[in-house]
Amino acid sequence: MKLFQKPTKGQSLVNFILVSSSFCALYLIVSVLLLGSSKLVHVSKTSQDESTPTTLDHLVFGIASSKRSWGKRKEYVKLWWNYSNTTNNKAMKGCVFVDSLPDEKHVSHENDTSLPPLRVSQDTSRFRFTHKGGLRSAIRVARVVAETAAMNNDSDVRWYVFGDDDTVFFPENVVKTLSKYDHKLWYYIGAHSEVYEQNRVFGFGMAFGGAGFAISSSLAKVLAENFDSCIERYPHLYGSDGRVYSCLAELGVGLTHESGFHQVDLKGNTFGLLAAHPLTPLLSLHHPDYTDPIFPNMTTTQALKHLFEAVNVDSQRMLQQAICYDKWFKWTVSVSWGYAVQVFPNHMLLPEVLKVQETFKQWRKGSVLAKTYTFNTRALHNDPCKRSTVFFLDSVSSDKDDTISSYKKSFQNCSNDAVSPQKLEVIKVVTKKLDLDIKQLLAPRRHCCDVLPSTAQDKMEIAIRECKDGENEDGQNTRVD
Repeated sequence: MKLFQKPTKGQSLVNFILVSSSFCALYLIVSVLLLGSSKLVHVSKTSQDESTPTTLDHLVFGIASSKRSWGKRKEYVKLWWNYSNTTNNKAMKGCVFVDSLPDEKHVSHENDTSLPPLRVSQDTSRFRFTHKGGLRSAIRVARVVAETAAMNNDSDVRWYVFGDDDTVFFPENVVKTLSKYDHKLWYYIGAHSEVYEQNRVFGFGMAFGGAGFAISSSLAKVLAENFDSCIERYPHLYGSDGRVYSCLAELGVGLTHESGFHQVDLKGNTFGLLAAHPLTPLLSLHHPDYTDPIFPNMTTTQALKHLFEAVNVDSQRMLQQAICYDKWFKWTVSVSWGYAVQVFPNHMLLPEVLKVQETFKQWRKGSVLAKTYTFNTRALHNDPCKRSTVFFLDSVSSDKDDTISSYKKSFQNCSNDAVSPQKLEVIKVVTKKLDLDIKQLLAPRRHCCDVLPSTAQDKMEIAIRECKDGENEDGQNTRVD
């Protein structure tokens, strides 16, 4: 008889998932042991926590996935999980919740820090689900909130952040945004859909789950204790986010809106949305499978990786819009940092430049409300040659003092006019790395930009800087002669 036998493939997979689940709960056990050692230590630690800034160490992520989707969607999670600017080189905290174990080739190894560990969701068969057009998995996904909070009693946790496996987060910006709020208070932070009809149907008070949302640790603890009894009252709801919203509403907590979370209930080309980002840090992008790659001549994953080249240099400046004017050629220039630069062949009033160009298609065909958005839009000109000339990010680098990004023209041969923006080939943007403080987050202001002198017809150089007191962006005071 053999005393030792090589484990079968199935046994290896089971062993791995047990190790992964143990890893998720490891800091829970350590915290309990440390807390029991000395009340004096606990008091000192709490006092210190109150005075220290919020970092990634204070966040726990709960990501909803499934056996069917994880094989593909894990490539999106890899983009942002333990990205290169993680503070102190410490591993991010969190788990991916699946309905059952994926195939072994799609399971991360225990020493692979490029992905969060997997955890099988608890059984939800005891809960009723009566929505005729929905999926019962909405209950399991909703309970990710309760399960994540219940298994993490680490006293260092300040915020729980939730999203789908196709939610691309920008961790540094999430940390910076959440640092505005006191985690000891009850906060439910997220965003609406871009589509008015979606909000009308599901509620303007609800944070859409695909966009991602955050719950303060003090609130999450109470929510987890009451969640199962609460969702029994909502078998008729369609989605997981509706259940979370309803249970938080029962606790008397309303939504704190942060427009940097993006549900992206849009299809096709989202250029217009990204090029006119709100004056707030970029927190998330959702639905990459339903939209075109954000850069031309790339796959969706390649395009997102290219975007993260800029994220890793200056995350807080991502997609922040600066607008300046060239008085010699009467051009309007809009910089969406880290993504694209647009040169319009005429002077435009600034409020028009800030509107979102309707480059995308509606999420679902239907009534007029289905094409009514929650932001100001403007239609694209019928003649492509009279639209802006677009330059997409090519490269980005930084040194001790400056950050330099280069943008190359997206090919479009429309005009032989000697002063047409079509003659430009490359635009170089120089700026300083952005590090927002609390005052700037609470009272944001767009930066100003200057079109620098140049003798080359095929190149333009732009400098982005903080605006001076009393300076405006009307095309009179924001250029260098």
